[in-house]
Amino acid sequence: MNNVSFCPKCGQALADGAKFCTNCGFNVSDMHVTAATNQQQAQAAHPTQNLFDSATEKLNSWTGEQKKVPIHLGTMFSEVFKSHSETEAEALFIVGTSQTTPTLAQVSDSPVKPWLFSRVLALFILTISLLVGSLYVLNGQKMYVGLISISSLAVPFSLLIMFFEINTFKNISIFKVTKIFMVGGVASLLATLGLYQFVEIGQMSIVTAAIVAVIEETGKLIMIAYYINRINTKFILNGMLIGAAIGAGFATFETAGYAGELGVSVLLLRGVTALGTHTLWCAIVGAALALAKGSAPLSTSVFQNGRFIRFFLLAIALHATWDAPLSFNMEKYTILIIIAWVIILVLIDAGLREIKTLQQGQTD
Repeated sequence: MNNVSFCPKCGQALADGAKFCTNCGFNVSDMHVTAATNQQQAQAAHPTQNLFDSATEKLNSWTGEQKKVPIHLGTMFSEVFKSHSETEAEALFIVGTSQTTPTLAQVSDSPVKPWLFSRVLALFILTISLLVGSLYVLNGQKMYVGLISISSLAVPFSLLIMFFEINTFKNISIFKVTKIFMVGGVASLLATLGLYQFVEIGQMSIVTAAIVAVIEETGKLIMIAYYINRINTKFILNGMLIGAAIGAGFATFETAGYAGELGVSVLLLRGVTALGTHTLWCAIVGAALALAKGSAPLSTSVFQNGRFIRFFLLAIALHATWDAPLSFNMEKYTILIIIAWVIILVLIDAGLREIKTLQQGQTD
């Protein structure tokens, strides 16, 4: 395709592939080469951006749109660094009731800017600091269980609050989210333990990691599907929130179990890495299930839908790679966390696009 639309000398419009201006005879072929070269140099100068663009475009095609999704984390989290009152926080927590759920016309499709989760995380960090001081400085051994409990809860629950804010439909209350987090989290662990009865897990290997990922993601999927069906979720952002609640509960109780067995040293590693594990994996699965379901009842055909299957297999792949005994663990964790967040951002974009589509359909 021609890169020069108009002759730079006389302003005459140029046909595609033209080498000379038909009006003044100016040679424009060199400018085609220069423009193409500049484009190639720009792409070579930003390989990471090109990689993200390709990845988001591919992932976005699974949601039904052939378009790259711009990633602007600075914009998304810009409200975190601004001052907010307790009144604003309380206003966020009261949504989702019959009196406080907005109509579809009132739902915002603007880019999400969560901030309350950062205040919740700050409270957890303060509480953990006090517990650590009590345990190690004042020798308060009775604080040990409290330290395990609060540390296990900190990152997963803070992420859950973030997804609660991202659900711009504001149609699921914090009380309901907490119930799903607690009951659904424990139930997903029980479902996973039940599935483990059918296989024998030996020493961790790449194959074993894949088996573990399939079992655990299936166990969590059972509970995600249960709550999506029970609430009759129709929207992507709703499914994402329900999935995040199940994943956060699973992560919290699993980490507490590991800490009780291996000691508090495991809490820091699992706390940091929780930024990109069960909570995000389940949010991906929940959003994908809601995407495939739409307004139809949850049926077997939904689980056979290609859009759901792709994202579910992607979550399994992330989980399996995370558990796989590879030599570059910290680099692996970092890459997998980034991948999980990219997927989440694409699904958030799909959720906001869904709002716009629904609102346009309502006005037509």
